[in-house]
Amino acid sequence: MSFQILKNYILKKMKMQHIYQPVMLKSIIENNGKASSKLIAKNFLSYDPWALKYYEDIVKIMPGKVLAKNLDVIVKDKNKYSIKNFSKLSNIEREEIKNLCDKKIRDHINSRGNKIWEHRSKASGYISGSIRWQVLERAKSRCEACGISNNDKAIEVDHIIPKSLGGKDDLSNFQALCYSCNSMKKNKSKTNFKTIKNSYNKREKNCLFCNIKQKDKYIENELAYATFDSYPVSKYHCLIIPKRHVKDYFGLYQAEINACNSLISEMRKLILNKDNEVLGFNIGMNAGKIAGQTIMHCHIHLIPRRKGDVKKPQGGVRGVIPNKQHYIRKSRVVIKDKLTNTFD
Repeated sequence: MSFQILKNYILKKMKMQHIYQPVMLKSIIENNGKASSKLIAKNFLSYDPWALKYYEDIVKIMPGKVLAKNLDVIVKDKNKYSIKNFSKLSNIEREEIKNLCDKKIRDHINSRGNKIWEHRSKASGYISGSIRWQVLERAKSRCEACGISNNDKAIEVDHIIPKSLGGKDDLSNFQALCYSCNSMKKNKSKTNFKTIKNSYNKREKNCLFCNIKQKDKYIENELAYATFDSYPVSKYHCLIIPKRHVKDYFGLYQAEINACNSLISEMRKLILNKDNEVLGFNIGMNAGKIAGQTIMHCHIHLIPRRKGDVKKPQGGVRGVIPNKQHYIRKSRVVIKDKLTNTFD
């Protein structure tokens, strides 16, 4: 009975977003019909190339270098390590070395307890699966520092401002980094995170956007808010504004960019649910007086567009210079030649 149920489920009903279900079933069967969550988790790890890569890098960086430096009998050849004249060791000698290693491991764990694993524990900055998913989805599964895809290198979710320096678990304080960029950030970054953290509270006394009333904030998160434009160019035209007083978009921290992008997406959904005539959006910001900025506090315009709201919408944001908005498409060869000479 159980055989047919299991077989039918695996062949016809099992829907997979990961390998977890079949690995779990296999683990239970291999362990005589019962398996602990710990055993199943260990079997998950055996299929995880990035977990394997993580510890492979540790081998190269730490014990591999130390043993090769301190022991003449350890030989490294590319990615392999060997013991000189290993074949000459008797079985008794091999067992004694293994037992000595086991004792060293037990003694170290007994003396330090779980502290040796705290860098991977919940207490040191555990990030839930749902948050990880949102951060990776937002980053399109690419490193936000170097741009590499998670198909080429493991992507980790990182606190922009570390929790140890007051960083929060707000979605805006997370970024997706490949393990190489994350490692370099931890080891080499000289950023004064406390200075950045304190600067988020910067407000200007006479700034309109620094002193907006709470009732005028339609939605908000830790670092930004959305409000409707006082002089809208279309219905539901809104502004997404960082709470910190910062002149323009180019002065935003990554966490603030994340916070603003999150509100842009949220406002877009709210507007689409409210008005089914909205078929598109213009998103833009003015940076500098020459570009039309009148309030020197960064703000991003989200402008809903409807069919017929202008006679000829082609060119969109190019309309900031009116006689450049409309254009006739030319061949790719001509365009490529123009681009080549853009910075001449």
